[in-house]
This record gives sequence, structure tokens and C-alpha cells, in this order.
Amino acid sequence: MIYFLSDAHLGSRVINDPSAHQKKLVMLLEKMSKDATSIFLLGDIFDFWFEYFWSDKSKKEYILLLNTLKKITQSGISVHFFIGNHDLWTFGWLACQTGIQVHRQPQSMLLNNKRVYLAHGDGLIPKTFFHTLPPAIKKKINHFILLRKIFHHPIPQFLFRLIPPTLGNHFGYEWAKRSRLKEIAHPCDYKGEGNEELVLYAKEKEQEGDHHDYYIFGHRHIELDLMLPSKSRVVLLGDCWRQWTYAQIDEQGHCLLNTFENE
Repeated sequence: MIYFLSDAHLGSRVINDPSAHQKKLVMLLEKMSKDATSIFLLGDIFDFWFEYFWSDKSKKEYILLLNTLKKITQSGISVHFFIGNHDLWTFGWLACQTGIQVHRQPQSMLLNNKRVYLAHGDGLIPKTFFHTLPPAIKKKINHFILLRKIFHHPIPQFLFRLIPPTLGNHFGYEWAKRSRLKEIAHPCDYKGEGNEELVLYAKEKEQEGDHHDYYIFGHRHIELDLMLPSKSRVVLLGDCWRQWTYAQIDEQGHCLLNTFENE
């Protein structure tokens, strides 16, 4: 079995009990590890993550998760970590500590004889369909593209590293907190097949002749399983901080969305 989850936003300052939240995520990972061959973490597992060189004591609050990931990879299960827009600043420490494989770009993989396109989802702009989007969505995308360029640029990353970790982490978590508060006030809704950027992005890939059986994304915090005219399926994972939804591909190549409940 191959599993996919995203958007746990561990450490978010709007979560009432961060310890219980982390324990629930660990429970889900341990459940997956019983029959998993691979586990894919598709971004924003942490609400904020920045590594200060190779020694980072500020990450001790995640020791339970880090130890669990290490245990899973040491058992022979491959764990793939895709950076999101909240946890992109990993520079080797996370992979070294846990044995996970870090991916900074979307990946096309053959999984259980199915061609699967994997990404967190941020920054995937459907160029062909962009002009068809409503002005409000275009403006939001352009603003996000600018921020993304700043966050991914090495100079701002270097300058941020000069800030003491205590202050830097406080700033990062407070910045990220705004997104969670906005989502609580205005929950993410499905915008329709003609307005969902990731659906349009998948359609564009298909029109270019780059066929995939599944497109699996995080980022949007909505659960979706949509069949395209090309017989591809777009799967949006939901999240693991309120909905607790995830996907799996079985040995026959069938993809299913599930909800995790405490057992």
C-alpha cells in the first residue's frame, strides 16, 4: 500500500493542544506503516520550519514525529517529503535526522503500475487557462507568486538565518498563524472545475500529452476526487489538522480517499 497525506501544520499557534495534534499524526503514520511500502508527505507538515545549520534545538518539540519517521524509514519503508509553502526551508537537517527523501519540485512517479504526478500544489499555475480565471483569483495568484519567489531566494534565506532562532521562529509561527485564522473564518471551498487552479493545471498537462493516471496534491485543504475527460483523476488530499483525510493506492493501482479517526 502507498499512502499520501499533507497539510498537518504542526506547531500552528491556533491549535489548542499541539501535543495531542502531533500524537494523532504519529498514530496515523504508525497505522500506515503496518502495510505501507511508501509514504508521501505532500507539504505543509509543519506550520513553520526553518533549519539553522545542522544543529537545531528549536525542533525538539517535534521529537515524537522525528523519531517516528526515523523508525519508519529504518524499517525499510521509503518516506518522501515534498516541501510546501510553510515548510520549504529544510537544508539537509531533516533528511539527515529521519532518513526521509526531500523533494523540492513536483515529481512524476510510477506507483503500483500507475503514473502519478505529485506535488504540494503551491506555485503550479495553469498558464493556458490563466486568462480565463476571475480577476480576484488572478490577483491572489500573482501576490502568492511574488511571495514564493522571495521565500525561495537564497539571499532572504541567508538574511533570515542571521536572526536568532527564538526570534525567527516566533516571527515565522506568527506569520503562519494568519493563514490558519483566515481559514477558520473563511473555510476553503471547492471553486468549481473551471476555477480550481490545480484542476486546470492537471488539464493543461493532459492537453500537452503528458498523461498521468493520478494527480495528487495538497495545499488546498479540500477533499476532492475528480475524473478528467482524459480519464485522469485529480485528488486533493484535504488536510491533517481539521479534516484528517488522506489517500492510498493499493496493489491493484486503485486510489481511495479516507478519513482517519482516533482508535
